[in-house]
Amino acid sequence: MERFFLYDDVEDTKTRFVSFTGESQRYDLAILQSARFFGKVLVLDMQHGRFAIVGSDDLEEPGYLEQIYNRPEDEAQELREYLQELIF
Repeated sequence: MERFFLYDDVEDTKTRFVSFTGESQRYDLAILQSARFFGKVLVLDMQHGRFAIVGSDDLEEPGYLEQIYNRPEDEAQELREYLQELIF
């Protein structure tokens, strides 16, 4: 089978694993920093199997984290507060 690659790159990344508890939820995250994301970070929610490329502009977008990570508003706010500390 012939394959047409758009790219096949190997890149060094910085990965941070974070686990913390909020008011009612535990968060287990893997956060990857790479030049590929143009200043944003790839945030993997390991408990729920969801991920997104997130930047400071995304954190200010109403409902963004709620939709991407399928979390209620209070849990998304806890995640937002942590990510704002990390990204800013």
